[in-house]
Amino acid sequence: MADHHDHDSHSDYVRGEMDIHQHRGTYGLFAALTKWGSLNLAVFLTFIIILTCTKLGLIAAGVSAVVVAVVGWFLLKKKADPAH
Repeated sequence: MADHHDHDSHSDYVRGEMDIHQHRGTYGLFAALTKWGSLNLAVFLTFIIILTCTKLGLIAAGVSAVVVAVVGWFLLKKKADPAH
């Protein structure tokens, strides 16, 4: 059987010379979706839990969800990059 991996051939990979822009973009998208998806889940769960597990009602559930959304948005929004 022929070996598909020729151990004497030169590899296309050269450490430090690969273009990583696509990888950085994909990682950035994943991080953003995780961050904002977590905030959306927290807002939804806050609303549903206060609405169904307490006697506070719809108004309190809505206000609590808005408070979580606003605080989360301020904490998660993109910060200005300091100049290097």
